[in-house]
Amino acid sequence: MSTTTPSTRMTGIGRVLVIVYAVMALAATGRSFVQIVRRFEEAPLAYSLSALAAVVYILATLALVLSRRRGWYTVAWIAIVFELTGVLVVGLLSIVLPALFQHETVWSLFGRGYLFIPLVLPVFGIWWLRTHRPSRAALPLEATA
Repeated sequence: MSTTTPSTRMTGIGRVLVIVYAVMALAATGRSFVQIVRRFEEAPLAYSLSALAAVVYILATLALVLSRRRGWYTVAWIAIVFELTGVLVVGLLSIVLPALFQHETVWSLFGRGYLFIPLVLPVFGIWWLRTHRPSRAALPLEATA
């Protein structure tokens, strides 16, 4: 074990990014819980997508916090790229096929109900991951070979 303490990656913009992801995780979890408990039969697809968005935000938050650890950097990439894909696909479908999304999800209309944060957040997440790659010493042994 090294005697030097690695510097934390969660400073400045990284910390803000994690906080915004955590807020989105709480908001999406609360929204999907209420939707599923009260009116799931009205729009099972939309409300299930809200729950999926909540899981993705929770996973992305956790992965960003732990991104220096083995495997979590990759998990962060997967979660954030999945999030961006979800926002783009659901956002486009909610415009092209509005009957499919009569009840809004977190990602409907590219996150309009959340001030378009769901559309912008993964772009910043990808930027942050690209500019804050873990050092080779932090990567698993098989990745440094």
